[in-house]
Amino acid sequence: MTGEPEEFTGLLKALNIHLSQQYLQELSIGIFVIVYVMIIFEKLFHRTIAALIGAATIMVLGVMPPSVAWSSIDYNTIFLLFGMMNIVTVLAHSGFFNLVAYKILVRTGSNPVKLMMTFTTATAFFSAFLDNVTTILFMTPIIIRIAKVLELPTVPFVVALVLASNIGGTTTLIGDPPNIIIGSIAHKSFNDFLVYVAPHALAGFVAGVGLNLLYLRWSGVLKASQVKANISDLRDVIVCEVDRPLMKKGLIVFFATILLFVAGHSLYIEPGIIALFTSTILMFWSALSPAQILEKVEWTTLLFFIGLFIVVGSLEHTGVLSKLAQSLIGFIGSDPYKGIWIIGTFSAVISGFVDNIPFTMSMAYVLTDIAGAGSGLDYLWWALSLGACLGGNFTLIGASANIVAVAFAEKEGYHISFMTFMKYGAPVAFVSTLISLLSLHLYVFISR
Repeated sequence: MTGEPEEFTGLLKALNIHLSQQYLQELSIGIFVIVYVMIIFEKLFHRTIAALIGAATIMVLGVMPPSVAWSSIDYNTIFLLFGMMNIVTVLAHSGFFNLVAYKILVRTGSNPVKLMMTFTTATAFFSAFLDNVTTILFMTPIIIRIAKVLELPTVPFVVALVLASNIGGTTTLIGDPPNIIIGSIAHKSFNDFLVYVAPHALAGFVAGVGLNLLYLRWSGVLKASQVKANISDLRDVIVCEVDRPLMKKGLIVFFATILLFVAGHSLYIEPGIIALFTSTILMFWSALSPAQILEKVEWTTLLFFIGLFIVVGSLEHTGVLSKLAQSLIGFIGSDPYKGIWIIGTFSAVISGFVDNIPFTMSMAYVLTDIAGAGSGLDYLWWALSLGACLGGNFTLIGASANIVAVAFAEKEGYHISFMTFMKYGAPVAFVSTLISLLSLHLYVFISR
């Protein structure tokens, strides 16, 4: 006879320890901080182990019963990553990324500055209309291949793609998960984001990416003189074996997946389910062994996400995130300008250190409660969008795209530490958030 899952209260109950809601909140914060410290000291603890230890501790102690812990996992994200990893694996097996890398080199030459500008701009554009994780899964293998061949420092290029992807995804309703949440809860349309978010995110993109380019040139990373290879001599090195029939199948499924992503909102099908379905079709159609495809899946990355979702979910379950969000409301009053800076800054800081999906959801319900207080407060939705999305560039675990790109780089032999990512990401996150919020402030001032 099995009891109801909700009745499970863990070791605390077994030891007859009854904690108040406040102590549960403090316990969940403590576990989160310990996990975060372990991730920072990654030379001693692998980030996946850290996240899983935190998740297991939460369930063993009974901070969250298992049924609630499982529900805190965003399976849409997990299925999206899993499915797109499989599609990218088939495309890589066909030689597609090598071929694209060579075509880009032919057009841009081997100038690192041109390469950086081309890839960051293209990545930001694609991330506006695709999920930014999908864009990173698609673009990262290409830039790594080019950097390898030209013997350029790979890490700055990979991080630059991630930063551009997170900023580009801010511009539209479907570009980043926080925007999808805001659109759903606040009933905002695709056009609303184009009008009220895209221009300000674009201003942040120009400022943030421009700062990154200046820093990389100043530090000597983007020295054109260091690349001496002849592009024509690199064809045989880059474009080795190309399986065009397999490439055709992979591209057909990839573009079909993208079309379904766009239509998914009207069909009421989540992107994760679409990616799982189409990648399975491609696995069958490609005639490759499932083992050949599944062995390339970044299982450690998927398990890291699962553990982190549970750890952050405990903050939501115990009311920590809601408490933080509610404490902001008293400072805002009916002043839209103060609200823009408080909500935008707070969202950016929090999203740099916890997953922005549960945080955005908590904040969205808080903003719903005060939506009728004044028409000017409607701009708080756009401040939340800008802060939650752009703040993901602060740290390695700030956004899903960050972790995925780092995992790809590590698979190719390039380690990107927590502090290395912050060295490139934090200044860009700070400047892009500052400029975008300032742009929104000016827009509200002019509109009123």
